[in-house]
Amino acid sequence: MVTTQAKSSTQSQWLKWFLAGAVLLIDLYLVVLMYSQGEYLFALLTLVILTSGVYIFTSKKVYAWRYVYPGMMGMAIFILFPLIATIAIAFTNYSGTNQLAYERALSVLLEQRYFAGDKFDFKLYPQADRWQLALHNKNTDQYFISQPIQFTDKQVNVTEGMAPEVASAPLKVITQNRTALQAIQVILPDNRTLTMSSLRQFSEQKARYTYNDNKQILTNNETGKVYRANQDTGFFQEVDQQGNWLSETLEPGFTVSTGFHNFVKIFTDEGIQKPFIQIFIWTVIFSVLTVIFTVILGMVLACVVQWEALKGKAIYRLLLILPYAVPSFISILVFKGLFNQSFGEINLILNQLFGIRPEWFNDPFLAKTMILIVNTWLGYPYMMILCMGLLKAIPQDLYEASAMDGASTWQNFSKITFPLLLKPLTPLMIASFAFNFNNFVLIQLLTNGRPDMIGTTTPAGYTDLLVSYTYRIAFEGSGTQDFGLAAAIATIIFLLVGGLALLNLKATKFKLD
Repeated sequence: MVTTQAKSSTQSQWLKWFLAGAVLLIDLYLVVLMYSQGEYLFALLTLVILTSGVYIFTSKKVYAWRYVYPGMMGMAIFILFPLIATIAIAFTNYSGTNQLAYERALSVLLEQRYFAGDKFDFKLYPQADRWQLALHNKNTDQYFISQPIQFTDKQVNVTEGMAPEVASAPLKVITQNRTALQAIQVILPDNRTLTMSSLRQFSEQKARYTYNDNKQILTNNETGKVYRANQDTGFFQEVDQQGNWLSETLEPGFTVSTGFHNFVKIFTDEGIQKPFIQIFIWTVIFSVLTVIFTVILGMVLACVVQWEALKGKAIYRLLLILPYAVPSFISILVFKGLFNQSFGEINLILNQLFGIRPEWFNDPFLAKTMILIVNTWLGYPYMMILCMGLLKAIPQDLYEASAMDGASTWQNFSKITFPLLLKPLTPLMIASFAFNFNNFVLIQLLTNGRPDMIGTTTPAGYTDLLVSYTYRIAFEGSGTQDFGLAAAIATIIFLLVGGLALLNLKATKFKLD
């Protein structure tokens, strides 16, 4: 019995160490692969997570940590890593044209080809289960023919000769085997190499660039221009004979560190500084007003539906909670239709009553007003539900005592209800402020940040929040997608939201334990 248990324990130990070794081998392979591709952050993350996981699940000394390990790794992967990656990108020129590492960008440039010499029309002729390739040079009226080949061949020699007197393959066959034909190199009798350049032609192609590793210069074989890597801009840039920089650059570029350039650009480039400050002020105003409006409306409605003299309270509660039950993106799109300047029901009613048709989407003030109205509608049910629960916790003795003192309804609300609701609501109000500070969905679906500001370096609108402004810089830039600048703004947003949250906590005398 004891021997059997010992044997089983030994087998379990061997299995454990076998699995741990297999995981470590996979970890090593993934880390080396990512590192070789220039993905240093991903390599480091993989190394830390898998190695620490193997140690925690195999060592008895840290046995208790295995219960919190999944949660900690979840925080590391989904919170800390994106934050660190964003901050790292903020100090680079990472953009739509500068996404590759230096070695990869150089490799892409060296793979480029250009057509040199004559072009040869070609046809395919069936030969049993094979094909013959026939070429015709119209300039010299020369004909070349290959031996029977297969599409899997990588190199084909041709000699002078006429095509066989059979029907050539239709274009459909060439199209179906296009990838295989493009991989074939045709060798002419004079040793020139041809590759497929179109569905009907083979041409001589040469490498567009040659790289001199000693001088670290890239030469255009077609034009003779010389380029050198500019480590300040992240591009191979043309230089003259004296080594001075000229204007022409080659794409793709490569990623380089730019220090605090993106952060300095935010506060010194007037085309970015002016909209950034305006958008920041509007973001704070929007977040504060949204919290105020939703709390006041939710609190008042909660008091109303809890009023004992009100009949049909259950129906009112149901109707008032419905906006919270409907997905927000549907409500936003419905409001977008209601506020339509030409056909929306809101303008139709205003036109019938007052003879006006406000331009909700064209006027900056009206657009901001519309956003606040919609967001208040979306947010008040949450606050109302919270207040309904908190009202139940207020002792009725307080209201009875105030009634004996002859207090009015307003005095009961302002002296008892409001103060007792405000304190437990404060942390939720801070969370609501932080959420609305980054309320991307509302802005993107309702106005997309418009109306647009004029004279800005980056795309910016009067109703943009900082988060939507960052998105537009990253993905809607007219020149290029500037991920580095967007990451710098995202870093500032993180610092602002964190700082404002701490200030709010300090102002309301909540302590962070």
